[in-house]
Amino acid sequence: MSGAGSASRIAGLRPAKAQTNHNSASKMSTKPIGISGLAAYAPPFRVWLADWCEWTGNAWPKVREVIGRSFRLRGPHHSVYTMAATAVMRLIDQYEIDPTRVKFLGLGTESSTDNSAGAIIIKGMVDRALERRGLPPIARNCEVPEFKHACLGGVYGMKGAIRHLALDGAGSQAIVVCADIAEYARGSSGEPTQGAGAVAMLLEEDPQMAIVDLKRSGSASDYRIMDFRKPMLRFCGQDRSESHQVQDFPVFNGKYSTTCYVDETLHALNDMYEKRHLNACEYLRSLRTVFMHRPYRRMPETGWAIAYLVALASGSAEDRAELASYCYEAGIEPQALLEEMLSQPTVVELADPERISFEAYPLTMAVFRIFRAARRYRTEILDKLALGSDTMLDLGNLYTAALPAWMAAGFEEALDENRDWVGEELLTLGYGSGDAAEVIPFFVADGWKEASRRIGFSRAMEFAIDLDRQQYEDLHDGRRVRGLDYLPRSEFVIDRVGHSDARHFQDLGIEYYRYVG
Repeated sequence: MSGAGSASRIAGLRPAKAQTNHNSASKMSTKPIGISGLAAYAPPFRVWLADWCEWTGNAWPKVREVIGRSFRLRGPHHSVYTMAATAVMRLIDQYEIDPTRVKFLGLGTESSTDNSAGAIIIKGMVDRALERRGLPPIARNCEVPEFKHACLGGVYGMKGAIRHLALDGAGSQAIVVCADIAEYARGSSGEPTQGAGAVAMLLEEDPQMAIVDLKRSGSASDYRIMDFRKPMLRFCGQDRSESHQVQDFPVFNGKYSTTCYVDETLHALNDMYEKRHLNACEYLRSLRTVFMHRPYRRMPETGWAIAYLVALASGSAEDRAELASYCYEAGIEPQALLEEMLSQPTVVELADPERISFEAYPLTMAVFRIFRAARRYRTEILDKLALGSDTMLDLGNLYTAALPAWMAAGFEEALDENRDWVGEELLTLGYGSGDAAEVIPFFVADGWKEASRRIGFSRAMEFAIDLDRQQYEDLHDGRRVRGLDYLPRSEFVIDRVGHSDARHFQDLGIEYYRYVG
């Protein structure tokens, strides 16, 4: 049982010369490292996108096809820290983790509201709740970093945890929690893609759920100026007289962001192909399951489809013939498409008011639109992205938590289907605007079924309070909301917010929390 049992406590420090145990955490681990557990928290406040379309005059069929079915909003007593801490508590409970073995607690987020503290806030909340239960707190010698790079912060946190477990943290356990609040101004194109929630991951040696293979992963990064940013200037002049919640609406350029996502996906995949000496086309076809960063329904489909088309260009004569068939239907010369795919355009040059709506890969996107109607699109794109995807239609964008949430939903669905996939490679792709991408292969571990039974992702989604238009607008805009019949249970909430700015004592803006059992 992963994490079960109690760890012995060291009464005092030993001299360095006495530390001769070859299993000491000071030694480098040679064991496989990966994920042994997942746990999630989603706030209960739900907006159905069909209702939202009626309120706003948007076309429901298009929104359903491109975005999803519904999204969640944080409540007046939620913050990124309360959601993250609740997910961590669920992880500890569901996997019977001994907190004293946890020597790394990482927070991946782009919604933090404190520019000094990060994961230590989560540790403090969890420690107090554990102590009230009569349980030991998380280890005192636990590292508590926060990782920030847009939606990729959680993946960077996972990589940091794995490196910790492979080196000075060998023999211990790590928790990485991804938590975010995706909110957009009402009336903006991003409004229907909102969401909120948190997913916590348990990482250790000899993992029960999936081995994470960093050595054969691919990376890419490039500065893109303005596809999606959160400059501090946005907070100036906000009226928070009715709520302590600061509105964190991003500065974004939708079409340009899609271009950046696709381009970084291609570069990260190419890095992995080169490291592993892969034939891109054969490799992509060999995969049965892919999990990607998912800001909304259509984005991963587009990214994976473009990757497939680019792979065809470097494949066999048969592969290139398939690509040519899409070209001819689109009225495009295959050679012109190949030249564009090899050109590696400088995407950042589009970060200009006069060029922001241009395509970096115009011919490729035209061929993609033809490909979407082909039979191969179902088998090579949609089927590979299918596992857990239906559940994700009701979450909205979770930023850093979007990828691990999809994985949690996927593992639960695989359990329901009784899949035989021990040892199978699952490809994951994380992405963060700004821009960077990580392509990381996972290999399903022997104990994945037992570990998946404990995820409880569907259970975390069960309870929901459907908002009417007035409740949604009030909650979204930071006003007092009437008629919300909700009493928190088994979660952390904001108890109060400090307001003192005196010379002898200051706690202005500091949140105080409590756990509602």
